Amino acid sequence: MLRTERHARILEHVAARGAADVNELCALLDVSGATVRRDLHHLHGLNLLRRTHGGAVLGSVGLEVPVQHRTERRRAEKRAIATAAADLVPDNAVVGMTGGTTVTEIARVLAERGPVTIVTNAVNIAAELIPHKDVTLVVIGGNARTASYELVGPMAEKTLADYHTDMTFLGVDGVSAEHGCTTHDQLEAATDRAFAASGSRTVVVADHSKIGKVTFAKICPLSDIHHLVTDDAAPEQQLERIVSAGVPVTTA
Repeated sequence: MLRTERHARILEHVAARGAADVNELCALLDVSGATVRRDLHHLHGLNLLRRTHGGAVLGSVGLEVPVQHRTERRRAEKRAIATAAADLVPDNAVVGMTGGTTVTEIARVLAERGPVTIVTNAVNIAAELIPHKDVTLVVIGGNARTASYELVGPMAEKTLADYHTDMTFLGVDGVSAEHGCTTHDQLEAATDRAFAASGSRTVVVADHSKIGKVTFAKICPLSDIHHLVTDDAAPEQQLERIVSAGVPVTTA
């Protein structure tokens, strides 16, 4: 297992439970105690959790796992979602894209498929797309978020108000029938709302770990969403409630 994947699994585990001890993490990761202690020391140094005697606890409420620690997590599911989501895009479309590892996978699929215009606030997505001659790339400016590699805030929202896209792909940290789409950061939530408002259709892409989950800042209610694409491990009860709320769901 790669170090970055171990870190992502540790952060997700601690975020879900509030705390974890070394023995518990050794069993989860199938690694030695020395390896876990080194990982916890590193994550403590990044202020992502707080090291304790024998384990770790959350460093803050609503822990957000940084994008660089999420890249390898559920990669197969994200690629399947990306393939299904890309099939929704018409030829020569103008596509809005927020940040997120699943949205990044969609960008890769579209870049290889043919002519497309992509409007994004994610600098990592922009960096990948620049070399592709069949991609017309528009990058939205704003304040940089180190956790998500996104540019957010009033400048981003003002720019998006002047654009119109055929479709927006929205990456979220949680989506549920009761609370709609949510994320960890309020500035990011506001910029995501601007992305949704600029598109004729808004498609949420989220792997099964995000379905039924609620995080700090509300992006929009389900009534603002036109489609959800997830993977086949998503909880059926939540998907049924989302469909009942009027949102079509595709499982990849």
